[in-house]
Amino acid sequence: MVFFFQNLINALQWGSFYALIALGYSMVYGILMLFNFAHGDIFMVGAYIGFGVATGIAALASLGAIVLPNWLILVLTIIISMFLTSFVGILVERLGYRPLREAPRASAAITGLMIGIILETGNLALLGARRVRFPSLIESATYNIGGVYVTNKKIMIVGVSLMLMLALHQFVRRSKYGMAMRAMAFDYVVVPLMGVPINTIAAMTFAIGSALAAAAGILFGIAYPVLDPYMGIVFGWKAFVAAILGGRGSILGATLAGFLLGFIEIFVAMIFPSTLRDFIAYSIILLILTFRPHGFFGEPYSARLRL
Repeated sequence: MVFFFQNLINALQWGSFYALIALGYSMVYGILMLFNFAHGDIFMVGAYIGFGVATGIAALASLGAIVLPNWLILVLTIIISMFLTSFVGILVERLGYRPLREAPRASAAITGLMIGIILETGNLALLGARRVRFPSLIESATYNIGGVYVTNKKIMIVGVSLMLMLALHQFVRRSKYGMAMRAMAFDYVVVPLMGVPINTIAAMTFAIGSALAAAAGILFGIAYPVLDPYMGIVFGWKAFVAAILGGRGSILGATLAGFLLGFIEIFVAMIFPSTLRDFIAYSIILLILTFRPHGFFGEPYSARLRL
C-alpha cells in the first residue's frame, strides 16, 4: 500500500502537466473546432520564458537591487510568464489561424504543425541546442506521511494546478466572456448575430490556453529542471490525446483525462517494463474511446459541427 500511494503522488504530479496543457487544446477545439497543434511548443516556450523571468529576478536579487523571498520570486515568475506567453498565443491566433478560419480543417492543422516548427527553430536560433537548467526557486523538503515520502514541490505543483483549473472553471461559468465562449462552442454561426465579437473571444481563448501551458512549463521545470527545445512535442501530443478523451470543449473532461493519462503511465511503468508504457497506456485509451467515441463529456452532435 505504501508503494501504491507513493506512485499515486507521482501520478498526480505527472497528470497535472497533461491536464493543464490539455485544457488549451480542449478550449480551442470546443470554440473554434480546430486543433492547435502548436500548443505543445507553446508549453515549451512558456517554460523558457519562465526560465528567463526567474533568472532575471534572481540576478536582480543577487545584486541587491531587490530583496524578495523565494516563494514570491516563484509567484512572480508564474504570473509574469503566464502573461507574456498569453501574447504568444494571441500572436499565433492572429497570424496563423485567423486567416484560415473558414478554410478546411486540414489547412489549419498543417499551419499548427508549421507554427510549432517555427517556435522550435526560433528557440534553437536564440539559445542554441544546449539544454538549460531551470533555476531552483524553492528549497526542496521531504515529508514522511505514514511511510509515503512527499516533497513540498509535488504538493505545490498539484495544488497550483488544481487552483488554476478551478479558476478557469469559475471564469468560464460565471464571467461575461466565459458565457460568450460557451455560446460560441454551442452555436458558432448564430453568436456573431447577437453582437459577440468572435475575434476577441478567439484571441482570448488562445491567450488563456497559452497561459495555462506556460504554468505547466514552469511547474515542469521545477519538478524536472532540464529544458530543451523539443520538450513540447511529446507532452503536446499526449495532452492532445487527453483533450480528445475528455470530450469536445469540456474543462472537467480534459482535467480528468489528463490526470487519468498520468495515472495510467505511472502505474503501467510500476507493473510492466517502461518500454511498454505508451503501448499499454494508449491501448487502454483506445478501448475507452471504442465505447465512448466522443470522450467522457463530449456530445454526439459535436463531431458534425462546422466540418
